[in-house]
Amino acid sequence: MQFPSFIAKRIRHNEAGSFSATVSRIGVASIAIGVAVGIIAFAVLLGFKQNIQQKIFLFSAHINVNAFSQGNTYEEAPLPVKNAVSEILPTIPEVRRWQAVAHKSGILKTPDEIKGVILKGVGKDYDWNTFKQHLVEGKLIGRTDSSSIKYGYSSQILISRKIATQMRLKTGDDVIMYSLQNPPRPRKLNIAGIYETEMEEFDNNLIIGDIGLVQRLNGWGADSVGTYEIYLKDFYDLDLVTHKLRRELPPGLFLQKVTSLFPQIFDWLILLDRNTAVFLVLILFVACFNMISILLVMIMERTPLIGLLKTLGSPNRQIRMIFFQVGLDMVRKGIVIGNVAGLLLCWLQYQFKLIPLDPVNYYMDTVPIVFDWGIFAMINIATVIITAAILLIPTLIITRIQPIKALLFKK
Repeated sequence: MQFPSFIAKRIRHNEAGSFSATVSRIGVASIAIGVAVGIIAFAVLLGFKQNIQQKIFLFSAHINVNAFSQGNTYEEAPLPVKNAVSEILPTIPEVRRWQAVAHKSGILKTPDEIKGVILKGVGKDYDWNTFKQHLVEGKLIGRTDSSSIKYGYSSQILISRKIATQMRLKTGDDVIMYSLQNPPRPRKLNIAGIYETEMEEFDNNLIIGDIGLVQRLNGWGADSVGTYEIYLKDFYDLDLVTHKLRRELPPGLFLQKVTSLFPQIFDWLILLDRNTAVFLVLILFVACFNMISILLVMIMERTPLIGLLKTLGSPNRQIRMIFFQVGLDMVRKGIVIGNVAGLLLCWLQYQFKLIPLDPVNYYMDTVPIVFDWGIFAMINIATVIITAAILLIPTLIITRIQPIKALLFKK
């Protein structure tokens, strides 16, 4: 065992009952709290971002491409299935998949209620895997009902729980939809299922149906769609792919990023990132300040020992290393305790949903948790590096201690 490690170990074992023992426990606690708060903060932040983005991407892709149209925003101009978009997308490696959809504005009417809605027509290429998580009643729409056989499109729709409550509807009920066109074209639709995303932007007026129904209402053929929804492999490639598409697309097509469609939500997520960063910096600053103060107290209590070691010929660097290792031991204990506490609290919230939220304000009913082990590892590594660098500062006082005065020093 090296000499600094041996002396550091004796200091740690002999400090029980001393004042430095109390302050060292405070140092361990400050590091543990900092690490635990960092883990919880990032787990919650990533949970919020993932949960909200997942709900947005249920109904709006990373990039939407449609033809320019005038008048009603929800009335799309027909876009041929085989066009410049379908030719360009296979050549962009950042694109994961794409699907064709169409929208139609209309009015749902029951004997007692009436409500304006947007019908989103989806085809066989629509990805239902994520949507299943938000289906609270019934089943997904299919093409096995009688209207699909008779007319070539399904009359089944999915509505939100909010619409179902407002219009007093349930799965299996029939409802009349009047499309907003001249003349209005009523269609009798059947409610196959009810979904809930807790986002008013969607739950308030969006229903899901067959793209064939929208094509029939608009007088389009099966070779025309309203919008191409493009999903990327990595959301952070959004600007890159947008730039590529704008450079290649013909003038008649209009491209929109999801961040432009929902600017308030994405601005809110950016604000969360900034607030979390400021909060963690403050926590880390307090922890580092505590470590400096604690190590100074320990050096003061061991002043006679420092004088003795200098008298015996120990260089300043060796003595500084002794107290540096004492400080690192406190950091190690704090990191272990902080990881256990932070991960345990995250697991409890993940499993039992202990902390509820108001869905109206937060778009979810409980605090979300995401376990990102890479981020957690970075928190631990950053804590070790920063605190290790900070611990070198108070040990500089050792170089100013004179052996004669140190030996006569009284605590």
